[in-house]
Amino acid sequence: MPGKQPNLFVFNDVQALAPALRSYIITCQHAGLTRHGVFKVAVSGGSLPKNLANALLANPRSPEDVIQFGKWEIFFADERAVPLDDPDSNYGQIKKEILDHIPPEFGQPIVHPIDTQYLDDTQELADQYEKALVNSFAKGDSVKLPIFDLLLLGTGPDGHTCSLFPGHPLLRETDAWVAPIEDSPKPPSRRITLTLPVITHSVRVAFVATDGAKREILKEIFERGNGLPCALVNEATGERCSWFTSAAAVEGISFPRRGFL
Repeated sequence: MPGKQPNLFVFNDVQALAPALRSYIITCQHAGLTRHGVFKVAVSGGSLPKNLANALLANPRSPEDVIQFGKWEIFFADERAVPLDDPDSNYGQIKKEILDHIPPEFGQPIVHPIDTQYLDDTQELADQYEKALVNSFAKGDSVKLPIFDLLLLGTGPDGHTCSLFPGHPLLRETDAWVAPIEDSPKPPSRRITLTLPVITHSVRVAFVATDGAKREILKEIFERGNGLPCALVNEATGERCSWFTSAAAVEGISFPRRGFL
């Protein structure tokens, strides 16, 4: 239906993409702060932290072009059941690429890593992380799902996002906010992830895809869908979802591009 498709923004390279992504995030930040005085965002791993660093750590170009990190609350859209200083840790990637480099004048965000005392029990690890979401989003009230202001995600070469993989039973999970996975086809195999209803309930969702090697899977996501996790997010969120991509990543894909203002 018109107006219900995701927004596909295409840039010549990552240098051109970064300021547009920054502008988009600041718009989402402003909306979140207007709604409830805090900006609640969940991030994933992979190549995303480096792309986010390019966008978030740039020098402000105007008084409006400011990332107010001190008003951010950062969660992880998925996480690997590893220590926080492990190279596979999404938290570790975000810390290395972004958190360790935030200028003091912009404040420090509240960050919610996993509780590593539960690494040997992924169900308990997921349950404890869900409790962190409840404490932040419910505040004593009963809510069906948490509502993030923004989810910042990537896509895998198989069309997975977060730790939701094609054809996996977790795609049918409707009750839990956070679920464990013991058999991830991509190592490490033991992880936790936000579930699809939580992801699609977010106010805004943004994917960042800059790798030309992902062109074929992006073509499948946008042209056929085929039940791939990224396509399911597209279908459920429509115009609330935006893709920030390089020209190489979407070359030859038949899907309307949008100009970024």
